[in-house]
Amino acid sequence: MGILCIMFALVVAGSCDSPGNGNSKPEEDNPPASGIASVVYLTRPDASAKFKKQEGLVKTVTNPYLPTIVVDKKQRFQQVDGFGFTLTGGSAKLLWAMKSDARAEVLEKLFGVGENDIGTSYLRLSLGSSDLDEYTFSYNQTPDDVEMEHFDLGYDRKYLIPVLKLILGINPDISLMASPWSAPVWMKTNNATIGGRLKQEYYQAYALYFVKYIQQMKAEGILIDAVTVQNEPLHGGNNPSMEMSPAEQASFIKDYLGPAFKAHHIETKIVIYDHNCDRPDYPLAVLADDRAYGYIDGTAFHLYGGNIGALSTIHDAHPDKSLYFTEQWIGAPANFAGDVKWHMREVIIGSMRNWSRIALEWNLASDPTCSIHTPGGCSNCLGAITIDGNKVAFNPAYYIIAHAAKHVRPGSVRIESGYSGNPDDLPNVAFFTPDNKVVILVLNNMDTSQTFNVNCEGTTFTTQLAAGEVATYVL
Repeated sequence: MGILCIMFALVVAGSCDSPGNGNSKPEEDNPPASGIASVVYLTRPDASAKFKKQEGLVKTVTNPYLPTIVVDKKQRFQQVDGFGFTLTGGSAKLLWAMKSDARAEVLEKLFGVGENDIGTSYLRLSLGSSDLDEYTFSYNQTPDDVEMEHFDLGYDRKYLIPVLKLILGINPDISLMASPWSAPVWMKTNNATIGGRLKQEYYQAYALYFVKYIQQMKAEGILIDAVTVQNEPLHGGNNPSMEMSPAEQASFIKDYLGPAFKAHHIETKIVIYDHNCDRPDYPLAVLADDRAYGYIDGTAFHLYGGNIGALSTIHDAHPDKSLYFTEQWIGAPANFAGDVKWHMREVIIGSMRNWSRIALEWNLASDPTCSIHTPGGCSNCLGAITIDGNKVAFNPAYYIIAHAAKHVRPGSVRIESGYSGNPDDLPNVAFFTPDNKVVILVLNNMDTSQTFNVNCEGTTFTTQLAAGEVATYVL
């Protein structure tokens, strides 16, 4: 925190196999390589440049003995589904309140793929209310309606669904994941929005609750790609929240949710855990249940505790299951330099190197005082954008996601990228994209400048990153 952080992205035209060299810090005796176009997106913590496009910084290699990042397209790992945010109810309310032209402009900037857009490709939704709604609600307030005859998307129809339809108009292929913070209170042991557990007699009704949600969203033209079973099942102090043990989660999946999806021909993926990296034992326990295992697509993680390497622990035990990084917040008023550096290292580079298919920031939008939240909900969760009427300010999470989402498109595959120096000094991750480009994200994690080479199957260039700088190279 407090370290000067300059973030930029270097885009080099052509494929990984095309000849070319580059240097992000030109020197007088290091001429530009001929025949190569370059683009740089530069962000400075003093706000003098934020994701600002710059030209002509590709240089030839002058020292072949520098530490080198070696990229190998032939070694391939997980597919990437996308990068993005959680579209909370509060975010949707703020967006919907904007004038149509102002709203259209910011949504295009967030979800479009044009020159000035960042290409957000994945969104998480709350299934029911989260703590960043203006109040708590569920989709069925009728006690003992176990057949879900009174299920209705209700409040989501006011803001969330209209905003989602606008987003789908910009990017119809965006992937959506939904996560419940709580079951309806009448299904819970404490009849309250905060804490409590799901009563055994309502497991079947709650499974049908998921089915109805997916069906009614589909009827609105909104396809839910995945659901997590419970947001933060080990944290019962949020509003709303609900605790669920590994045994309860396994039982709910194998005997109720999985069979309900099968009976109703629901293809939405079932994802477990959705909590911190300090408890990999939780998803391991759920995955140890053979009957639950077949219904589970993968495991979701946050990083408010533990180490990002926990994702690899699950991958190593169950390499056939997917991994998802679904949430990390930034507290208002933010520390731009520190937040960008930490989130790029842990959330973006860290989760990708540990097999995640997505990386999501929490949350999309807040107002200037972060005022939209439930009683007891997060009161200083800073959005990727701040909406003040029709005015929009862009915050650290926007730039963090921009530097990944704009170039690492859905369907990209992580490829090998090794560093000959200390890997903690220069964290990096590389991808091969659907349009046959190579994208390399690099962070200088040191307090001093680093000069190094990048070698991608014969394409070699030298570059230099000052302390805390992040670069995204597209070859």
